[in-house]
Amino acid sequence: MSVRGGRTVRDLRRENRTAVLQRLYFDGPLSRFSLGPATGLSSGSISNVVAELVAEGLVEEAGSVDSAGGRPRTLLRISPHSGYMIGVDIGETRVRIELFDLALTEFARVERPLVTEGPRPIDRYDVGVVVGHVRDGIGEVMDRAGIAVERLLGVGIGVPGIVVGAPGEGAVVHGQTIGWDAVPLERLLRESSHLPQSVPYFIDNGAKTLGQAEMWFGAGRGARNAVVVLLGSGVGACVVADDIRPGRALEWGHLTVRVAGRRCRCGAQGCLEAYAGAEALLERWAEAGGQPPAGVDEETALAAMLAAAHPTPRADGTTPEADTAARAVLEETAEYVGAGFSDLINLFQPERILVEGWAGLMLGNRFLDSVRDHATSYSLAYPAGHVRIGLGTLGPDAVTVGAALLPLAGFFARGGQREQAEPQEPVPAWRTTLQERGRAKSGGRNPGAASPE
Repeated sequence: MSVRGGRTVRDLRRENRTAVLQRLYFDGPLSRFSLGPATGLSSGSISNVVAELVAEGLVEEAGSVDSAGGRPRTLLRISPHSGYMIGVDIGETRVRIELFDLALTEFARVERPLVTEGPRPIDRYDVGVVVGHVRDGIGEVMDRAGIAVERLLGVGIGVPGIVVGAPGEGAVVHGQTIGWDAVPLERLLRESSHLPQSVPYFIDNGAKTLGQAEMWFGAGRGARNAVVVLLGSGVGACVVADDIRPGRALEWGHLTVRVAGRRCRCGAQGCLEAYAGAEALLERWAEAGGQPPAGVDEETALAAMLAAAHPTPRADGTTPEADTAARAVLEETAEYVGAGFSDLINLFQPERILVEGWAGLMLGNRFLDSVRDHATSYSLAYPAGHVRIGLGTLGPDAVTVGAALLPLAGFFARGGQREQAEPQEPVPAWRTTLQERGRAKSGGRNPGAASPE
């Protein structure tokens, strides 16, 4: 049966369920009375939808609250254990796999380092190695938590590079800086995974999943527009703005900051990543006469660089001499990053720029003050005066949290219904207004969901 606008009664029922689930998730617990104005639905619709969701175990009672002159109102919330999601971060130094319930409580975690080993170093981004880590890690977290696969809403994966959909292949990753040329990651995972075909995969750029996690639950919450930048071995960013509602991953690290400059991992010259990425920082320190520690990973080496540039006082009150080469490289890097921020400020005029990624968090506030100064000096005065630059708050788990939100968003957009998955092109999973949340449709394939206001 069709209703106005070509939508069916089934569509409207799903949309009503979506609106209730999302409002309870982001603003709950709420009473039935409060859900009406929050969702725009009638009291009758609220009663019907809530009854369905409670009967299905998706919504549960969470105490009560006094009302003005009447009986206490029962509060409702999403049942945390009615579903589980896996978030995967295919990062630069490790693959991290985490299992969450609907409240984003972590139940199990596995980390697999991406390293070189033996007399003949292997490529740490070898596709077979990465797929094996993801496959085995998924099985391990499921076993540790003792969760039945029927309760798994899906697997979200954040990857370095550009993600596109291809018929018969699903999500395909183009990661030029890591040597991935049209890698059919979704198909490879499905072929090797022990999970049934009914479990959907949601694969997206890691900077985007990180950015959306910060916007939902971190330092970006409440902002209408923001840019979240990722500083690690490489450099990336995600912009979320009123006119870019789904959120967009930016290849910000490959913005040219110096004509005919240093050679970047992507093959071009003068990219921001060739100056601001952790790998480039360590190379430049060595070129300037510094002595990065040998035989350690990048995180350990960068920590050593920071300690050399800004040594801590000894127990006797004396302070070791600072490594001037390390300090000079860091100061120059702050200017490059600030100049890169100025482009983001002038192009997008964000309310906030948030720094994330393991290197960004390690550099921290000591580095950020100088970056702010350079960003302001290179930007137009008006947008520079209306942006706040700070650190993200979700820490090293931001990508896995954001990745886990992808299947959760799809679940909500389907009105809390599980759906058999097929390989397909990813659909943006984010909305920013209550009206759009109410109108969110699954489209039958890899659907999206809403973000909080």
